[in-house]
Amino acid sequence: MKIIAKILIVAASLWVATRLVDGIAVSGDTTTKDVVTLIAVALIFGLVNAVIKPFVKTVGCAFYVLTLGLFALVVNAGLLLLTSWIAEQVDLPFHVDGFWAAFWGAIIIGVVSWLLDLLLPGD
Repeated sequence: MKIIAKILIVAASLWVATRLVDGIAVSGDTTTKDVVTLIAVALIFGLVNAVIKPFVKTVGCAFYVLTLGLFALVVNAGLLLLTSWIAEQVDLPFHVDGFWAAFWGAIIIGVVSWLLDLLLPGD
């Protein structure tokens, strides 16, 4: 049940990012298609973060230390761009237009996910 809640939180965070960042868009025909797209993109984003992020953190450990963790913002933007590319490959109407849109979108997704996660009961 917690996994479903996490997916819905990320989907809601993605929706907020589409509303606040000009370069992030969901272009479904109906509201239902937009919701299904956001849930599917949340699943893709979760898989990308689970599979690729640990590898990138290990390889880029020195950059994390040198930048006092700010490199994580660049990594998260890259992972959001990768998620957008994967979504386009499977014909989902989700698009992130460039690095800066991904950068600000990743920050918004992170903050909104964190805030919504605070509403969930503890482990």
